[in-house]
Amino acid sequence: MANSKYEYVKLYEVEDEVMPPNIIVVRVDGRNFRRFSEVHEFVKPRCKKALELMNECARAVIEQFPDITFSYGYSDEFSFVFKKETKFYQRRASPGPFSIQGLVDAATCNIWHYGLKTDMMSYMLANFRATKILSLIVSFFTSVYVTKWKEVFPQKDLGYSPSFRARVIACASMEVLQAYLAWRQNKCHLSNQYDTCLWQLIKSGKPEKEAQEILKGSQKQAINEMLYQCFNINYKKSIPQIFRQGTCAFKTEVEVSVKYKGDGCPIKRSQRKVTIVQTENIASRRFWNDQLFLLKELGHFSEDVNKTKTEYLKSFQYESGLLLSTWIVIRIDGCHFHRFSEAHKFEKPNDEAALNLMNSCAVGVLEEFNDIVFSYGVSDEYSFVLKKESQLYGRRASDIVSAVVSYFSSMYTMKWKDFFPHREIIYPAYFDGRAVCYPSSHILRDYLAWRQVDCHINNQYNTCFWMLVKSGKTKSAAQTYLKGTQVQEKNELLAQLSGTTDYYNKLPPMFCLGSSVYRSKKEKNTVDEKEEGGIVDKLCEKVVIEYCNIIEPSFWEAHPEILDS
Repeated sequence: MANSKYEYVKLYEVEDEVMPPNIIVVRVDGRNFRRFSEVHEFVKPRCKKALELMNECARAVIEQFPDITFSYGYSDEFSFVFKKETKFYQRRASPGPFSIQGLVDAATCNIWHYGLKTDMMSYMLANFRATKILSLIVSFFTSVYVTKWKEVFPQKDLGYSPSFRARVIACASMEVLQAYLAWRQNKCHLSNQYDTCLWQLIKSGKPEKEAQEILKGSQKQAINEMLYQCFNINYKKSIPQIFRQGTCAFKTEVEVSVKYKGDGCPIKRSQRKVTIVQTENIASRRFWNDQLFLLKELGHFSEDVNKTKTEYLKSFQYESGLLLSTWIVIRIDGCHFHRFSEAHKFEKPNDEAALNLMNSCAVGVLEEFNDIVFSYGVSDEYSFVLKKESQLYGRRASDIVSAVVSYFSSMYTMKWKDFFPHREIIYPAYFDGRAVCYPSSHILRDYLAWRQVDCHINNQYNTCFWMLVKSGKTKSAAQTYLKGTQVQEKNELLAQLSGTTDYYNKLPPMFCLGSSVYRSKKEKNTVDEKEEGGIVDKLCEKVVIEYCNIIEPSFWEAHPEILDS
């Protein structure tokens, strides 16, 4: 990233490692999936095709991320377990070169500079809560879900963008992991048993509220008896395993013949493949300890568990929120987008269609999340600003980041054809995300200024670089040529190579300034409902995209409502 006077804002980004020997589990849950299942007419109480789609997404995630060794899912959720010795993104949200004391000292200087008389440490509480890890998983999962939709539902179009939330659960030992898996499978059993009985009652003619009242407080045995006596359903024998037990997807090692010797004898190599099974008790020693690959990558279960300890349940469900009365910024970045742009033949240095796709996704995010008041994007990144007093998801970083990243990823995949009608998406695009809190509007504006300065410096460099490459230089020679050059030298080089004076400043503003997306309040003539036929002026909000200077005060003075939200 480019150096500028605004870079101090990086000091508000605090590392959050999932410390060894904790085992990392990322749980992905459907966001508003009850409505999604109704709109898309999923079979009730369980849609086998929808579950198969979830299973295929889990398979794809395990194949994409080598450090994930096991997963378990049911309904609209999946939990992914990383191997014990994983170094996945160094087990943290985002690497940084600063010590905690250095962060505090540097932040103190800037907070004093802006006259804020508050405990310095409180401003250092912005952290990512392992969002680097969970955002990558939920983003890829979402993109695969959209990509594979037509394979599973060939006769059904996606009505709108599906999205998911995710969080990280740190399991301190194999015993805790075992308890977690037992808890999730028990939840699968209880929810499926309840839903099966509920929908049998509804199909028999009961209104939904009455059916819920009948089942209120019912225990497992009572529901089983009701299913058998009223509907002739033997829960254990009549209901498919995939509904009752959920699905395990995990890695196994198999030997395959890669070639043959001259005498016809095969040469075999060990390869990993993803196995998908349903089993009655995933937390049992009998199942787990029979999987040699899981034993090697994670460890064994020493005894069976009958009931999950209460203290474990609390730890699985607990998560604190981000600091109150601060601006929350969610920044998302494309993962391996250099390779993605080459594979999909994006125009260099800027592909207008690709940038417009990113902008369209950002507009969709603002329309979906009312608490987001402004966003700024450049290249393959976007920053979303939540209003200072936002209580979205109780200010839980993992929920906010994963929901935004997932929805953005879903939109990106769904809208691809709108911007690249003659180009297929070869493999799913995915993004990582982070949440950072900024204590004042002044510092928030400095953050946005930092991103726009970065946009300008990187775009000017890339414009020069690709013009040199297109003129015949190798990439290595172009990098060497530009090393140490200043702004004026680059401008002169562009004028010389293009034959156009002031070439850089004549480029499209979107390339040089990035894209600002926000709600614009405009007057609109409407019919007054109280006085039929009466015309009145009302303010309406519309999400707009502008390519403008957000470093100077003039933009913020023209739109005071953005930071007054």
